[in-house]
This record gives sequence, C-alpha cells and structure tokens, in this order.
Amino acid sequence: MPLLRGKYYTLADVLCWDDRERWELIDGVPLMMAPPARIHQKIVSEINRQLGNYLKGKKCEVYPAPFAVRLFEENGDLPERVDTLVEPDISVICDPSKLDDIGCKGAPDLVIEVISPSSRRHDRVTKFNLYQRAGVQEYWIIDPSGKEALSYVLEDGHYKAKESGTTGDQMRVNVLEDCMLDLSQVFSE
Repeated sequence: MPLLRGKYYTLADVLCWDDRERWELIDGVPLMMAPPARIHQKIVSEINRQLGNYLKGKKCEVYPAPFAVRLFEENGDLPERVDTLVEPDISVICDPSKLDDIGCKGAPDLVIEVISPSSRRHDRVTKFNLYQRAGVQEYWIIDPSGKEALSYVLEDGHYKAKESGTTGDQMRVNVLEDCMLDLSQVFSE
C-alpha cells in the first residue's frame, strides 16, 4: 500500500495495513520499522525472560515487540482519533485496565528499547521525548554495540538519568520492587 507523503494517518489506517510490515505512528506520521538484527532479538529475549521470571504471579505483565502501545489514547477514543502508536522492544504494564486486544492504551510503567544503527537517534531523541511526554515512569536504552544499559526515571515530568551498567553489572528496575536485571546475561556475546 503506497503511503501519501504529508498525509496525516491514524490507528484506523494502521489497522488496515499489511500485518507483515511493522509500523510506528508518531503524531500522525508513519515510520516503517526495519527487521531487527539477531543480537537485538537475543537481547530482547533475555530481558523478557528475566522480567517474565520476576513478574510470575505478580500483577504487572511484560510484553516484547511486536506489541502496540498507543501512548496518548484514553478510554473511549476512536481509532480515527489516535495518531501515535509505538512498538517498544519491551513494555511492562502494571495497570490491567490499560490492556486490550490491540495492546496497551496509555503509558506503560516501563519501556525498554534496544538501539540499532538505524534506530539510534530515534530511540535516544524522538522516543525519549515521546515517552517522557506520555508519562512512562521508567525508560531504558540498551546499546548492544557498546554493551551498555542506561535507565531514566520520570521525576517532575522530566527524565533523570538513574543508572548505567555494562557486562557483569546488575541494574535495578526502579518501578518494580527488588527487581534486578543481570547484564552479564543480557550481553552474553
């Protein structure tokens, strides 16, 4: 399906597109996502495993991409009015009322993005600002090439750098009590 340059798109449009292609929609502008590299998927799988093990039997849930997050959608919004949809690599949602058949409506409690050469600026600038504006309480950026993890916590409406770590470190997930991620497992290659 050819997209028209300069056209404003919404969730209603995205729901009609070929589901073999992955798209994000930011303020009505569609962005096609490149297929992730193998190391990217390995890191996402390991983080998802660690968070899933920690969350077993708890109220929060973890979802790896592809998982549609409509950051600014509120109850009762029609798909024609929703102009922002992202697919974070990892989303943790602790409020079950935010979950529906499409994914998550509103801000997750935690979002983790694994950057790649094609998404570096998008994750560090565009999504950083978007998640901050939406009220995502904690945002992590994982850099496979530098084997580094950075966490940010929302304080007074702005992200503050909380912690950084590399291979061999344990990093605290601030929105989940007593949850630590073992970066030696995340950066095992």
